[in-house]
Amino acid sequence: MKASSSFIVVGVVILLWNLMGVAAFAMQYSADLAELAKTDPYTARIFAAMPGWAWAAYAVAVGAGTLGAILLLMKRPAAVPLFALSVVAVLAQFGYSFLGTDLLAVKGAGSAIFPAVILVAAIAQYLYARSLVVKGVLR
Repeated sequence: MKASSSFIVVGVVILLWNLMGVAAFAMQYSADLAELAKTDPYTARIFAAMPGWAWAAYAVAVGAGTLGAILLLMKRPAAVPLFALSVVAVLAQFGYSFLGTDLLAVKGAGSAIFPAVILVAAIAQYLYARSLVVKGVLR
């Protein structure tokens, strides 16, 4: 089946979204914590204490999402398991952030809004790619 005219637009938006995630990861992972502590000591402390597995989950989330977006644009069904992996990694990463820290107590419920948007976007990417496999667009 041929892809709809919106396929490229949606695919590029998904790729750009994931590339923003890669940029956010790179900036946060390489942040100068001493400088960050001057403006946001809590975030600097959280980044410093973040276990390696949580950083790895973050890297997998954005890496799998980005590779999934590239494969989606190439019309490859392998995008689906990569988007699924990204969802699982997002859950692990934010699971740590909200269950392994006092983030909600310190920053309030509003701190969960953007992570919720990220999770919804990850699930939507997975569902979109899966629907394209069913339609025969990804083959």
